[in-house]
Amino acid sequence: MLAIADAVRATRPESHVVAVGTTSGLETRLVPEAGYDLEFIERVPLPRRPSADLLRLPGRFRRAVAQGREILRRHRADVLVGVGGYVCTPMYIAAARENVPVVIHEANRRPGIANRVGARRAAVVATAFPDTPLKGARYVGMPMRRGIALSDREADRAGARQLMGLQPAPPTIIVTGGSSGAQSLNRAVADFVLSPEWERADAQLLHITGAGKQVRDDAGELVAAPAYYQTEYVDGMENVYAACDLLVARSGAATVSEVAAVGCPAVFVPLPIGNGEQALNASELIDAGAALMVRDADLTAGWLVENVLPLVHDADRLRAMSEAARNQGHRDAAERMADLIAQAATEGGTRR
Repeated sequence: MLAIADAVRATRPESHVVAVGTTSGLETRLVPEAGYDLEFIERVPLPRRPSADLLRLPGRFRRAVAQGREILRRHRADVLVGVGGYVCTPMYIAAARENVPVVIHEANRRPGIANRVGARRAAVVATAFPDTPLKGARYVGMPMRRGIALSDREADRAGARQLMGLQPAPPTIIVTGGSSGAQSLNRAVADFVLSPEWERADAQLLHITGAGKQVRDDAGELVAAPAYYQTEYVDGMENVYAACDLLVARSGAATVSEVAAVGCPAVFVPLPIGNGEQALNASELIDAGAALMVRDADLTAGWLVENVLPLVHDADRLRAMSEAARNQGHRDAAERMADLIAQAATEGGTRR
């Protein structure tokens, strides 16, 4: 969402961009930090089973739609852009009632409920993947921050490793479970770096554990091993992609798309819950030979020893994976979205 907003502001500086979120989401920090106004509506999750929350759903939804209509009117909105999530369904309904055109971007191969609903009446439906099953969808790729879209892994490698406190020369593995971390990845990596094979590996590993999820031993001390570095969070994924020779990560849509755009060899460990979209997200890169995939239940220290250690020392294979990834990537999706948004706003204004 922020990548799209940045592209709108960069290409059309006269635009007024307002974000809509809930008071409990990451947007409460990220949106103001990015320099955008933020409005709130009520969070309306869809209960998965009969409960008191299900009985309260109609009232909550009506209030959220009313809040959305008031926001659209107050800011005299020309277009509503949605990327899915709790906020989007009531905002899509609010936009329909206010006769405001809707532009949707769906990040996953398997679309969520909000965008399936919104796509029925949207002026534009854009997707990050070519085969996402939404009516009238056009494939534009994944909008991403300019720091990632414009990055050069080879040119930026030395600076990125220095910035993150890594040694300049050894083959480098970086493991991340995302901003919230992944306990299963953390456990496997801890066992891996304590193995005798790692001690002889002649490589280094940066482990991004997630906030509050540092890996500790039985005595409560941070796990320590040769050429092993722990951090809870890294600000700027472009530095991660530049610093590593091989990334081990979940296969969220953004990660998969960014890996392709920058040409970063990867091992994907799809989230084992949900509707299976993470495995679908990574399937194109797997088929192209740009990445490996392992089930969460199969990710162990032994698997890392048998698969990751040989790969990070195989420079020829890493180069081939990098090239295959770049052939699947797109770096201009945010700008393409900005153009579609401007077109929808202009055409919508004519109709209104």
